[in-house]
Amino acid sequence: MNELTDLSYALDTFYFLICGVLVMWMAAGFSMLEAGLVRSKNTAEILTKNIALFAIACTMYLLVGYYIMYSSSAGGFLPNLGFLIGAENSVDAVTAGGDDAPYYSMRSDFFFQVVFVATAMSIVSGAVAERMKLWAFLAFAVVMTAFIYPVSGYWTWGGGWLSEVGYSDYAGSGIVHLAGAAAALAGVIVLGPRKGKYGKDGSIHAIPGANMPLATLGTFILWMGWFGFNGGSELKLAAVDSANNVAQVFVNTNAAAAGGVIAALILAKLWFRKADLTMALNGALAGLVAITADPLSPTALGATIIGAVGGIIVVAAIVTLDKLKLDDPVGAISVHGVVGIWGVLAVPLTNDGASFGAQVIGIAGIFGWVFVASLVVWLILKAIMGIRVSEEEEYEGVDIAECGLEAYPEFGIKK
Repeated sequence: MNELTDLSYALDTFYFLICGVLVMWMAAGFSMLEAGLVRSKNTAEILTKNIALFAIACTMYLLVGYYIMYSSSAGGFLPNLGFLIGAENSVDAVTAGGDDAPYYSMRSDFFFQVVFVATAMSIVSGAVAERMKLWAFLAFAVVMTAFIYPVSGYWTWGGGWLSEVGYSDYAGSGIVHLAGAAAALAGVIVLGPRKGKYGKDGSIHAIPGANMPLATLGTFILWMGWFGFNGGSELKLAAVDSANNVAQVFVNTNAAAAGGVIAALILAKLWFRKADLTMALNGALAGLVAITADPLSPTALGATIIGAVGGIIVVAAIVTLDKLKLDDPVGAISVHGVVGIWGVLAVPLTNDGASFGAQVIGIAGIFGWVFVASLVVWLILKAIMGIRVSEEEEYEGVDIAECGLEAYPEFGIKK
């Protein structure tokens, strides 16, 4: 390498790693958001799920998932243990966009990808909160991060059949977010709603979260982390075109989130006569999910509109899922699933290289695979170990039953 290539390699690798760190920080965002939107008696358990799923995702993707996702069909699906930690990989690099393009470290590529799979798994934890057994959830996390997500990831980013048909998904509205929501939906169907959520007469009883400041903090952390999620997906920085693209992606990501908040807040005021904070928070996330499929092609105003449509859709989806008695305490299925579909379908509106036909095929392929595979795993876990806590444990809170401690012990009733 000459000095200029060395510098490009260093800059692209460093940028990739920093974006990975931002995406890793989204784990804190999911943790705070979910801790704020569940009841206080379930806080410690949801936090345990979040830190444990991140560790499981990192380990299983290292051992199995990355190899499945980025190996050819001829390579099979058997794990190549130690794939990334052998001495022969110490100086490996991959090209970022062609033989003449700058390089970045193979290890930085793995790091960026591993925090993505953890994000997909984080989506599941909020949807099944307050009534699922901790160890059943963690068992599912092993399968999801080692096999289910990497298979559909291979079909798309790994050069598989969805890539060949022209499916376009810049940073993963479908590949990451719809996949996580599909797994969550399967879990919610098998698990059933929380006790007291739905009345026998069809009534819906709101179960408020315990800590709105935490939920708001979590949303801002996710908003911040999303710059790494989308910005890092440009894959390089050390070229004029790439640097301009990254700037465009950052501006559009921010604009879409803002559009989502405004639209969701206005719709909530018109529909419920109140400025519902939870809808505003989910509106921000919906805007971010919507623009993730293509944060590069739209103008900033176009990104704002795409995000605003996502904000409107998420409010309607949350209400609709409640009417269908699909209990999702944090609105994860609506945010990441329903709006993820909108994001994927919105790509051809501004990107001439994408087609609606290929996008629909991608949605069907990803959702169908992840939902069916997840449903099978959830049913197996239900048969083997059970996935739901007892009614008494649910009433008392899963903090004590699963973790043996409370997140806020000073507020508990002393016996």
